Formats: sequence, structure tokens, C-alpha cells
Amino acid sequence: MKKHLMILASLSLWLVGSAVADVIRHPLPNNSTFPIASAVEVPAGTTITFHSGTVPGAADRTAERGTPAFYGDTRTQTISVFERIKKNLESQGMDMGNIIKLTVFLVGDPAKGNAMDFAGFMEAYVQYFGTKEQPNLPARSAVQIAGLVGPLMFVEIEAITAR
Repeated sequence: MKKHLMILASLSLWLVGSAVADVIRHPLPNNSTFPIASAVEVPAGTTITFHSGTVPGAADRTAERGTPAFYGDTRTQTISVFERIKKNLESQGMDMGNIIKLTVFLVGDPAKGNAMDFAGFMEAYVQYFGTKEQPNLPARSAVQIAGLVGPLMFVEIEAITAR
């Protein structure tokens, strides 16, 4: 029985990997090394899943809600969001390499003159995309918005996956 489960698990991972391999990720022009795809093509017959926006968990549950320490800075929040997305994808038999499109909503940080901390976001982003372990780059948009559901919550990310 254990052997059969191992074979099924291996087959499932192979099927997910082969579907990801059929996705065509077009690089940015002019040999840009910026870690996003200019476009992603998904072949017919591929399952596309639209994931709801994910927000960060508390970085410090002992901190008072509504203080900067509760959720942390943009980098900390982005890592929290990607870890939550990663966990959700794993529960569905996928991984970060299945992501073909991200929409990133960033709120201005009062500590940065109410400008979005794009650099802090990118510090976290490059830990998950364009790495040796996970080279698949998604198409991506990042926009600054007025606010999110929680005070001093700076990041919400929607993902679209293919398998």
C-alpha cells in the first residue's frame, strides 16, 4: 500500500511538472534581467486556477494591532504573503512554479512618506522567483492602492496558476 501511494505521489508530481514545462514564459525585451516574464502562454487543455488575494499574517502577535510591529514592513509582509500562497498551493498539489500571473497591491508606508516600498517588496519577491530552485517567472503587475483591510497592512497578492 505504501509503495502504491509513493508511486501515485511521484506520478502526480511528474504530471504537475510536465504541465508547467508546457507553459511558455516570454522574457522581457533587451536582455532585461528584471525577474518577471513579459508574457506567459498557456497551452489548451491546461487547468487555470484563480487564487483569491492573500494578505500577510501578523509578524508579531504580541504587538498591538494597528502598530507597525504587528504586520512588519513591506519586505516582512511580502514574505508572509508568499509563504501563505506557497502553503495554499502545496495543499492543491502545486508549487510556486505553477504561478503564471501575479497582481500585487501595495499600500504606501507612512514611514516612507506614504509611498509604496517597491524595493522592500522586490527583496522578498526574488527569494521566490527567478532562483536556481524556482526559475519560473510569472507575468506580474504591481500597483499602489489607498489601503487594505487591516491598518498598516501593506501587501495583498492575487495569483493565477496553470497545471
